[in-house]
Amino acid sequence: MLPKEVCFLVGTLGQGGAERQLFYILSALQRSGVRLRVLTLTRGEFWENRIRELNIHVTWVGQQESKLMRLACIIKALRRHRPVVLQSQHLYTNLYVVAAARALGLREVGALRNDWVPQLWSKTRITSRLNLRMPRVLAVNSKAAIRNIAATGMPVEHLYFLPNVVDTDHFRPSTRPPAQTVRLLAIGRLVNQKRFDRFLSILARLRQESTKTVKGVIVGAGPYRERLEGQAVELGLLPDALEFKGSVQDLKPIYQDADILVSTSDYEGTPNVVLEAMASGLPVVATRVGDVPDIVRHGETGYLSDPEDSQSMTDTLLTLIEQGELRAELGDRARKYIEANHSVTRLPGLLEDLYSEALS
Repeated sequence: MLPKEVCFLVGTLGQGGAERQLFYILSALQRSGVRLRVLTLTRGEFWENRIRELNIHVTWVGQQESKLMRLACIIKALRRHRPVVLQSQHLYTNLYVVAAARALGLREVGALRNDWVPQLWSKTRITSRLNLRMPRVLAVNSKAAIRNIAATGMPVEHLYFLPNVVDTDHFRPSTRPPAQTVRLLAIGRLVNQKRFDRFLSILARLRQESTKTVKGVIVGAGPYRERLEGQAVELGLLPDALEFKGSVQDLKPIYQDADILVSTSDYEGTPNVVLEAMASGLPVVATRVGDVPDIVRHGETGYLSDPEDSQSMTDTLLTLIEQGELRAELGDRARKYIEANHSVTRLPGLLEDLYSEALS
């Protein structure tokens, strides 16, 4: 059962995976006739215009630095147009959603969008635990997160698994003929979590050991760019063997110009880039973290390595670089897996189940 009106509270509308999933959710709900609004703590970011183009009203409620004053702004905005459900899209907005929903007699849905291990040991772990425990229903995009939370002894009955989805009509395999140069693709925010330093080290070793010409592409922006550029210079990768593309609005041509997606993260939830790459017919070589092992079937759609085992990842990539037919077979199976399990067409049914939990 879908509610008549849902309002989302988001921490940011920047160019991230959680925000892309929000766009998919809003699109699916709108097609089902649900009235929608979005409240955001930031403004002028990438997805704001995309959401407005759906004729969905976006309201900035982040004018105040004080959390109490922000909460007052949120409640004031909600009183003007009272929804049935108030839903968070980021972990750190959960407590705002809980407080506002209970003040106004609304049903709330919280969010968790990674495997939660970092939050468990962070300096703000008390706040993180409250963000997890307080919502009556919590939409979680990671089975690993549910397992990790259960292992701490915290209750999991209020957790609802809402997997990430991908637009398989948009993200499709390339029809270009195989090229002589094998291009390794890494995508994500340039922060420590993603461990692009590993990617660079592996790329340098592959350049020395492979009989093929190997080049790397890093897509994304973030505070580690200067550091990574310095490492790339030291490894002799710039300017010929590596390209930093920065932020890219439409990743479809990026995937279609690549041969292998490489993910070197220390932790993840359900990474959008892995789903999109597989939908685009790319084999994936990734660290065994979060829900990646549930998506990338080792030896079938890609290969997995432990985060610290760079040698295993290097050896695997060397095999794929040398064997174009194997890359094609893995990529074809990857595409079929995403079509069957993570297509955006599954989203309406998943959302109906989520809101049935929230409204019961």
